Amino acid sequence: MVASHTARKTGAVPKLSIGQVLQRLGSDFPELAPSKLRFLEEQGLLHPARTPSGYRKFSDADVERIRTILELQRDHYFPLKKIGEYLDAIDRGERPERPGAAAVVVSVAPSAAPSMLPNGVDLSRDELIRRAGATKELLEQAHVAGLLPRAKRYVEDDLVLLTSLVELERRGIGPRHLRPFRTAAQHELGLIEQATAAGSRRGDAAARARAEAQGREIADQLERVRRALVRQGMRERSS
Repeated sequence: MVASHTARKTGAVPKLSIGQVLQRLGSDFPELAPSKLRFLEEQGLLHPARTPSGYRKFSDADVERIRTILELQRDHYFPLKKIGEYLDAIDRGERPERPGAAAVVVSVAPSAAPSMLPNGVDLSRDELIRRAGATKELLEQAHVAGLLPRAKRYVEDDLVLLTSLVELERRGIGPRHLRPFRTAAQHELGLIEQATAAGSRRGDAAARARAEAQGREIADQLERVRRALVRQGMRERSS
């Protein structure tokens, strides 16, 4: 429906292999893999052309479509269902508002010190469920597993987490399977607090701000280590 339709409208010739698509988008989306492209095709968001021997071929329009999908997932945390509705409207020749364009943004005073607390999203329980494409049952399971706190308002990280739980549930991975992640996160938080303790104890705001910035950097590095270890394990199992 989509990619081939776009190619016919623009005259674009599907000629890029999966590897070439990854090369084009890899710098912006380092986690992109062939399995992700195949998954998006299975979900009906991509329709690459096929060679007589069955190899997928992508046009430039397909690559931009993939970029749009990945940006909406990464920057606006939209579920695939809503992304599909947005793209389908474009394919029909409509001009829908880009998802996330009207997202609520909570302003922060310029003089405020940097904080590790997210401040771009402020959602009620029902809004959180709707934006994540989740069910009330899944949210309750996340609460029980200790992955999400019960609250009256929810923030950006809560939306990211619940959206991820929706995708994982489709693969047979539920919140109960992820309880060890909560323990691991608490361990990482302890490492960060230990490394930034000196700056956090100082009374001046500048020192606390530096400690928080350092904490964010350490968190990013720990996340890279975790991802590298998972990839390492996957390589070992496939060898």
